[in-house]
Amino acid sequence: AVESPAGSMAVAASLLLLLLLGRPGLGAPGQGAGTWSRFARLPYPQDQLFLHDTFPDGFLWGAGSAAYQTEGGWRQGGKGASVWDTFAHRPTTPSGAAPPGPVGGDVASDSYNNLFRDVEGLRRLGVSHYRFSLSWARLLPNGTAPPNPAGLAHYGRLLAHLRELGVEPVVTLYHWDLPQALQDAFGGWASPVLPRLFRDYAELCFRHFGGQVRYWLTVDNPYVVAWHGYGTGRLPPGVRGGPRLGYLAAHHLLQAHANVWHLYNERFRPAQRGKVSIALSSHWIKPQHMTEKNIKECQKSLDFVLGWFAKPIFIDGDYPDSMRSNLSSLLPEFSDAEKKYIKGTADFFALSFGATLSFQLLDSHMKFQQLESISLRQLLYWINSEYNNPQIFIVENSWFVSGTTKKDDAKYIYYLKKFIMETLKAIRYDGVNVFGYTVWSLLDGFEWHRGYSIRRGLFYVDFQSHDKKLMPKSSVLFYQKLIEKNGFPPLPENQPIEGIFPCGFAWGIVDNYIQVDTTPAQFLDSNVYVWDVHQTKKLIKVDGVYTLKRKRHCVDFAAIRLQISLLQEMHVTHFHFSLKWSLILPLGNLSLINHTLVHYYQCFASELLRVNITPVVALWQPMIESQELPVSLAKYGAWENTETIWAFVEYARFCFTSLGDHVKFWITMNEPSVKNLTYTAGHNLLKAHAKVWHLYDKEFRRSQKGKISIALQADWIEPACPFSRNDQEVADRILEFDIGWLAEPIFGNGDYPEVMRAWLHRINSVDLYNFHLPYFSEDEKKLIQGSFDFFALSHYTTTLVGSEKEDAVKYDHYLEVQMINDITWLHSPSRAAVVPWGLRKLLNWVKSKYGDVPIYVIANGIDDDQNMVHDKLRVYYIQNYINEALKAYTLDHVNLQGYFVYAFNDKTAPKYGLYSYVANQYEPKPSLKHYREIIVNNGFPGPETPAMVCPEEAASCPKCHFFRTRKSLLAFISFIFVAFIVTIFFITYYSKRIERRYK
Repeated sequence: AVESPAGSMAVAASLLLLLLLGRPGLGAPGQGAGTWSRFARLPYPQDQLFLHDTFPDGFLWGAGSAAYQTEGGWRQGGKGASVWDTFAHRPTTPSGAAPPGPVGGDVASDSYNNLFRDVEGLRRLGVSHYRFSLSWARLLPNGTAPPNPAGLAHYGRLLAHLRELGVEPVVTLYHWDLPQALQDAFGGWASPVLPRLFRDYAELCFRHFGGQVRYWLTVDNPYVVAWHGYGTGRLPPGVRGGPRLGYLAAHHLLQAHANVWHLYNERFRPAQRGKVSIALSSHWIKPQHMTEKNIKECQKSLDFVLGWFAKPIFIDGDYPDSMRSNLSSLLPEFSDAEKKYIKGTADFFALSFGATLSFQLLDSHMKFQQLESISLRQLLYWINSEYNNPQIFIVENSWFVSGTTKKDDAKYIYYLKKFIMETLKAIRYDGVNVFGYTVWSLLDGFEWHRGYSIRRGLFYVDFQSHDKKLMPKSSVLFYQKLIEKNGFPPLPENQPIEGIFPCGFAWGIVDNYIQVDTTPAQFLDSNVYVWDVHQTKKLIKVDGVYTLKRKRHCVDFAAIRLQISLLQEMHVTHFHFSLKWSLILPLGNLSLINHTLVHYYQCFASELLRVNITPVVALWQPMIESQELPVSLAKYGAWENTETIWAFVEYARFCFTSLGDHVKFWITMNEPSVKNLTYTAGHNLLKAHAKVWHLYDKEFRRSQKGKISIALQADWIEPACPFSRNDQEVADRILEFDIGWLAEPIFGNGDYPEVMRAWLHRINSVDLYNFHLPYFSEDEKKLIQGSFDFFALSHYTTTLVGSEKEDAVKYDHYLEVQMINDITWLHSPSRAAVVPWGLRKLLNWVKSKYGDVPIYVIANGIDDDQNMVHDKLRVYYIQNYINEALKAYTLDHVNLQGYFVYAFNDKTAPKYGLYSYVANQYEPKPSLKHYREIIVNNGFPGPETPAMVCPEEAASCPKCHFFRTRKSLLAFISFIFVAFIVTIFFITYYSKRIERRYK
């Protein structure tokens, strides 16, 4: 097979990280403590990026289920009662709640009567293995002989179906459903008799089914069985025996497991050639602070949960030292013979990781005041370090969704994606030997202490229905495709491209509002002062005496020079900022004009032009509190009031007249927030924009030769389930409400999107809302339609949306949309998702909707936490968003004219700036230098990129630029030089005359 270049890059990256970080050596107790410091040193953000790669050949992909959760048939086929049957039929259900649906697992998913249905689900997935558990009470109704023929036949049929399908069975002997008869007769796992009885049960299973089974698991999650079954009593059999009984039950579970392993090893392995292990569950924990003490507490937490069972089996036959030293006499003792007997009784490490233990059944005191985390990768590395590099089989992993979720289980998909990607990183980056992965579960079932309030299945089951048909959720399609591809192979669209942007491409930077400092220079002071040299040593103003006032000059504003010099350092060609309407016309009309501020803006724009930076000026940018409107307008309805339209036109006319000679790139309104607009306000805002555009077009364009448009905020909206038509409809609807609301009238047909009108009509009639979307007259449509010269958009992030209600906090009832988070995405400190491909999709969407309109990405940026480490995220952000813009221009032929980074500096845009601002000093961040390099290269040229000589560059030279931008300085130097020459001439001339006179 020929490996693709993209695949080679992924492997090379993996090898590089491994060389940098090293693989774990041979494990030993306590060696896992290095996990936390290792992962704290990983390169950021590279290590957190999604890894596009595949799993090793032969990797096992499967799904799982447990007998009590899915089987049902609790009184069918001679089955005996289990402790869960008894527990579920008590007057009070688990946790005191009364979950909807049937009681306990009486019927559940009814897999007992639907074997073929379940196998068909496996066939559809294309899995290599299926993990299921045998019901001890179905095979041995009383817990001991004689066996139940109907039970043996049932599991025989299931194994036969799996063999026909070519699916490997992974069989659990005990998944929490102890026969009630054994609990009644002996006290269950609290009795030393149970290990022998469990051995007898296992022998029956090995004898009847062992020829068809390669992988056996003795016990599932012994922590939960022992601690919550016999310690806290939260789960069956509900014995509240306290810690002592919980530790005793665990002791017996370990002995039982060792008995079964030795039984198989001595009597069945030679013929059946299978493997036996125990399914151990764990959480992950991270230190509150990276101190040695907190790391020790994290290590102790894992010892008390996972190490409790793993260390005796995988290391030395005894409990962790931290448990021995902390629990004293509570912890039972193993004899030396027992230690030797238990040690090494696992052929692989079977790991269960997910919601049940990690977040729901972990006792808080076992966290030792540290923080839970869902990092499967770090747990895998810890196991690898702590337990001597075992082969690891992930036998249960997933998350959950609400019990009301039916088909589009986006939340489940993204947790699955995270866990599988972390497993891949553990293999490729960390050298952990993971050979299989099992999704939990194949189908919805009874979720233990949560009842039917949550779902964890790939297939949906209607528990109220009679036939219990399986309906594939979106996660089925996700997992199916993942298995087909054996992971996440690199795709061409995920790879960066080489190339450059066209000549004249606008490279810009954004500042919400420029720093305005109109403090007059001392040379403008017309007062006369006397220096009191004898007493106060200060200047004393002489009353009534004045000098002639001179005309103001731009050099009087010192703040301008600093800002211009900072901009020059970036090598940008454009600078985008907004005017302050409320300060220019404080009363909202021309009766009071702030001429000093207007002069400042004039000077700033002229100074930008002097250094070849094009000013891009917005007339108005809303702020949250006052919307940045003059007080008189904000007070009387703001954009709800039609008077604001005419006030805006008057203000625009004044700005065009005062600044138009310097500004050729206008924005009428910058990022009007649709989230804070009423429909009436938006209606008036559109009319105001159109009137101003036509004003400029008719009265100023010919003389000033500029261009003008509106700038809209446009984050991309992606369907959470890419296979779901419902989610796609929701995404389309949100795009129309977020962008189309203001864009369609201007760039489209002159009216609001039909999707908006149809949706508002629907909710007004069905849900009794009263949202009125105004209508434009035909003249207004003509006025608004086409009132643009380009499409300016601000883009920061991408949002996932779904149709099924999952989280009430993130659900919008008005638009019937659920916001979803892909936890595999990079996120900024403010939790903004970093999704570069969203920009490319947005640009293509604009092109498909509004044609080949010139587009400017007028703002694009990410926040940081003022830590230089996190500026690496901005470097990554700028690099990859610009590269996606290049793909849109080069590959998709989007008419992209410019790109602007947000923002200029941290003083005016805290946490977003390319310049930090500390102690009154501006310091360039690494991201500034990176952006400057991209500007200088006009993109990402490669060896194959043809050289491009732009006309304006061919006619200029760097030295010429130096002289052109310093005309005033050169004139002054020339004057001094001439004066010097003249002075020397006169000195020489008169010196010679004097000499002649004396002679």
